[in-house]
Amino acid sequence: MNAALWKTQNDLPEEARLAVIDMLNDHLADAIDFTLQAKQAHWNVKGPNFVPLHALFDEVAEQFTEFADELAERAVQLGGVARGTVQTIAHGSRLQAYPLDLSWGCDHLQALSASLAAFGKSARSAITSTDRVGDADTADLFTQISRATDKLLWKLEAHGVEA
Repeated sequence: MNAALWKTQNDLPEEARLAVIDMLNDHLADAIDFTLQAKQAHWNVKGPNFVPLHALFDEVAEQFTEFADELAERAVQLGGVARGTVQTIAHGSRLQAYPLDLSWGCDHLQALSASLAAFGKSARSAITSTDRVGDADTADLFTQISRATDKLLWKLEAHGVEA
């Protein structure tokens, strides 16, 4: 999707950088979408676990805001353009649309967990893909994101366990 690269002295081959920039932008779209899904849950959660879930959903959104920033900045470091506009995200996210009719905490937990698991699976795939083209730095970034995503999924799923 990147037509041209900005001039940089980065020594990764241009073909590799183009492929990685596209991967980074795909994950940027997903990360921004997921941030907004977590905020949707944060704003609309109801039920007896409102207080801890309200805080947890905000924590998740904040972590994904950081992921989005790291993904976007890496794309630019490689000579690309970070594609993070609302229009780009609306058309580029690979996550399932978040249901707008949810209110109960357990329903939000289930929906967010499904999106988070999909994001984590994609991040793990990107580790292999970026390593394969020789970009160990981006592979490391995806490893960090994958590890943190798994931790957030654990937290969401722990809240959703029924007695």
